[in-house]
Amino acid sequence: MTAPVQTGAQPQATVPGATRIHAAFARAAQEGRAAFIPFMTAGYPTASAFPAVADALLTQADLLEVGIPYSDPLGDGPTIQRASEQALGGGTSTRHTLQLVKDLRARHDTPVVIMTYVNPIYAVGPREFMRLAQDAGVDGLILPDLPPDQDLEIADLAAEHGIAVTFLIAPTSTPERVKLVAEACTGFLYAVSVTGVTGTREGAALGEVPAMLALARQYARVPVAVGFGVKDAETAHQVAQVADGVVVGSAFINAVQHGQDVGALAAGIAEGCRKD
Repeated sequence: MTAPVQTGAQPQATVPGATRIHAAFARAAQEGRAAFIPFMTAGYPTASAFPAVADALLTQADLLEVGIPYSDPLGDGPTIQRASEQALGGGTSTRHTLQLVKDLRARHDTPVVIMTYVNPIYAVGPREFMRLAQDAGVDGLILPDLPPDQDLEIADLAAEHGIAVTFLIAPTSTPERVKLVAEACTGFLYAVSVTGVTGTREGAALGEVPAMLALARQYARVPVAVGFGVKDAETAHQVAQVADGVVVGSAFINAVQHGQDVGALAAGIAEGCRKD
């Protein structure tokens, strides 16, 4: 198994959300594992059923990623797209998502990060969105379609409201792009393991991931998590050997869809996040 790549840079928590996120990664590292970051679309399978699903994930999670349902999620595969459509059809909006997160944070201390495209933020209004997110207890934002060099307003407003930001890199990212993104992240850096969308890969062969992480760690002062294609304990274990965190999404959407025990699946994947 490939040894994890180490970085001499230390995370620099500049906002409260970043402090909590970095602490979660640090606790996992101290316990000899990568941080486990499950994902669930807000309002899926229904608004009333979502809290129980999220609670089950939070029993195992180091961080929970909650997706705002969006009608045009370009980075998501068919599984998460269908979940978004179902949640939107059930009435889950951006504001409702933030209320669901607020309810979760009232019951759990685990950090929560929101994955959202920029359009939902602008639909609410960036400043109002950040105010609502801060009030809900959101610790970080994952922004898959926001290049950090094109719109500083959202990142600046997030910092103003105590919220960390996470941007994405992929195997196709140039060294210049990796440097730009890595230096802009204040929560964690999200490394996409393959080119494409979520939930479409059969396995988690590491491929270019170790080299991508080695490059990212030359510049990042935050933990580096890997997502896309992780679906079970075995694939999580592969990724955990090289990453600080493991993100799993479509597997949980599928489990909910088929009436499977989400808590049991989360427990198994969390165990797989241990480092050799």
